[in-house]
Amino acid sequence: MVILSRFLELPNRCQPMLKAGIVGLPNVGKSTLFNALVANAQAQAANFPFCTIEPNIGSVAVPDDRLDLLSELSKSKNLIPTRIEFVDIAGLVKGASQGEGLGNKFLANIREVDAIVHVVRCFEDDDVIHVAGSVDPARDVEVIDLELGLADLAQIEKRRHRLKKQTRTSDDAKLEDLVLERIQQVLESGEASRNVDLTEDEKKLIKPLGLLTYKPIIYATNVSENDLARGNKFCDQVEDLANKQEAEIVRVSAQVESELISLGVDERIDYLVDLGVKEGGLHSLIKATYRLLGLSTYFTTGEKETRAWTIKNGMTAPEAAGVIHTDFERGFIRAQTIGYRKLLEAGSFSEARTKGWLRSEGKEYIVKEGDVMEFLFNV
Repeated sequence: MVILSRFLELPNRCQPMLKAGIVGLPNVGKSTLFNALVANAQAQAANFPFCTIEPNIGSVAVPDDRLDLLSELSKSKNLIPTRIEFVDIAGLVKGASQGEGLGNKFLANIREVDAIVHVVRCFEDDDVIHVAGSVDPARDVEVIDLELGLADLAQIEKRRHRLKKQTRTSDDAKLEDLVLERIQQVLESGEASRNVDLTEDEKKLIKPLGLLTYKPIIYATNVSENDLARGNKFCDQVEDLANKQEAEIVRVSAQVESELISLGVDERIDYLVDLGVKEGGLHSLIKATYRLLGLSTYFTTGEKETRAWTIKNGMTAPEAAGVIHTDFERGFIRAQTIGYRKLLEAGSFSEARTKGWLRSEGKEYIVKEGDVMEFLFNV
């Protein structure tokens, strides 16, 4: 039996949620930013639901104006955005990996995240005490990097100890131990494990360890309201570090994000324009995360629902279908595809088909950002 996914009641199944762990020293504005981002996501629109899973975890919908436009076109009953989960880690301090402070208790929480958001204090305020007594972004970044690196070293040493007996009889264990040895050497030299060039098979070997320094990183420079548009000398320091590490960098203001919570949509826009910026911190962080992880969004739309789906860049049509349900990938026949702009211009699927804009794509098709897809598959 052949089924067209647009007319099918899609399975009540959530795609794996994108996760970002927020780290930083105490008093850098990390938790203030986290709370504001989560509250802003709740306040922005009723269409984008929000939930707090635990006090330090917030799941927010990814804002996307294209969803509203497609939903209007299809007269959808439901609108379902893709989601991102922010995990707020207690402020790390020097010695956290050896038990200092509370941060080490929460390091395990970020072993499963897809990316790390490192909030760096780039503002001066005599009323907000810095744990080191002064604002120095380069020093602060070094402290966090060191603690994450030490935590990874401890993880690797434990794993290599367990592998010791297995390496005598198992080739897989020998290979894993050799990979871990290479990473250990890099960590001991003060560099991050992400600097180690690994094959895809080697990456799979170390994935269960959830190495913190192997995760992609976004530096979020937390500035005052007055520095949000242009930054300052502290931001320049962090930008230099980010460029060396090929990391993403975004400029945010926990102060501004907190102000946005109580404003309506039009007031938010006016406030941000007055500050000389186009968007708030939530949008900036999500865009940076998508760029860093190489992610794209495609859509399914119909009367029942309009939904956004997150995929990795380069995914084929069957792989993209598999994000909805594994049955879609196994039974894939073809995909009816059109860019969302073209669909909106046509006004309907039937009109797009009449104009010849609705394409039939096979198993080799690479899904593009903003594609609207109908999947035909065998059950």
